[in-house]
Amino acid sequence: MVVGVLRLTLYIHGASSLKDKRQVLRKVTDRLRARYNVGVAEVGDNDVWQRAVVGIVAVANDSRFINEVLDKCVRDAGKIAEIVNREMEIETYSEMRHDWAQKPDIDSVEGDRQGPQTSGLSGEDERDEDDEGWLKEEDLP
Repeated sequence: MVVGVLRLTLYIHGASSLKDKRQVLRKVTDRLRARYNVGVAEVGDNDVWQRAVVGIVAVANDSRFINEVLDKCVRDAGKIAEIVNREMEIETYSEMRHDWAQKPDIDSVEGDRQGPQTSGLSGEDERDEDDEGWLKEEDLP
């Protein structure tokens, strides 16, 4: 699995309000999502009128494909707003193995979320002994 992350700092000419900025950003995000099937979000400079930081992410199985898609995103975003800064990172994650010996033993972890285990006997007396530390109905106001 290959994950590509792109961070663009855009300068928006002529934006005199946050509304103007949002119009341009909406055009950028909609175009990139529709054409390249990537995730796009504004990740910084939210209250600055003429500057925006946009995060773009793509996931695939080939790093060359990810690089190509993110380069096309840069090209298209540059047609709408001026690109001041560009940061790209492509990370490759190896295949997950199905070797159970390598996985942690969940039952041995202290403080698991399942709560205390009973011995299989039913009844209030048995549960009360095992429920140490758990909130009980009689403790509620």
